[in-house]
Amino acid sequence: MILLVEDNMKIAKGLIYALKQNNYEVIYASTLKEGKSKLENEKIDLVILDVSLPDGNGFTFFEENIKGIKTIFLTAKDTEDDIVHGLEIGASDYITKPFSTRELLARIKRLLNDSRKNLFKIKDIEYDVNKMVVYKNKEEVNLSSLELKILNLLFTNINKVVTRDSIIEHIWEWTGNDVYDNTITVYMKRIREKLGTDIIKTLKGIGYRIDNE
Repeated sequence: MILLVEDNMKIAKGLIYALKQNNYEVIYASTLKEGKSKLENEKIDLVILDVSLPDGNGFTFFEENIKGIKTIFLTAKDTEDDIVHGLEIGASDYITKPFSTRELLARIKRLLNDSRKNLFKIKDIEYDVNKMVVYKNKEEVNLSSLELKILNLLFTNINKVVTRDSIIEHIWEWTGNDVYDNTITVYMKRIREKLGTDIIKTLKGIGYRIDNE
């Protein structure tokens, strides 16, 4: 699902038509207030966000409301400072008006293809491999560096068993510290508690696995 936040109706209508013609689901908001409501109530895969809207600034809106969702800034502002600022705060891409619809569609296709390969969603947990960030119901989960690396190991071996011996070896590589078997049990318990959703399956005496739904 693509969320388009744009107050220029002529541009919006043209983009909505082009997106639907290319088999994308799209919902529309003409203000940031409407955009926030859509984000809270819909499962959004990508946001196309105008920077200058009647009720506020797209940059600020992005920083305060958009977490873990690919975002393309769409704006008439083409100064280098604006472009750099948009990318520095975490935007996936930036395109200035007037723009080619074909170019925008190509960028959307690239971003969605990349995100499908590197974004896992299991129950209420989302994991972004590129960013190494975990979200629960769109809120970032606070994991320690080592906990995150263990979880990353499980997600990058989705549907495969990661043995306890393998986890021990990886922790030694990451930290240089010897780790005992019962330490792994403690780490897994902490990760599960922080996730609050039991997506990690235990194979007793062998290891752990996360299955793609």
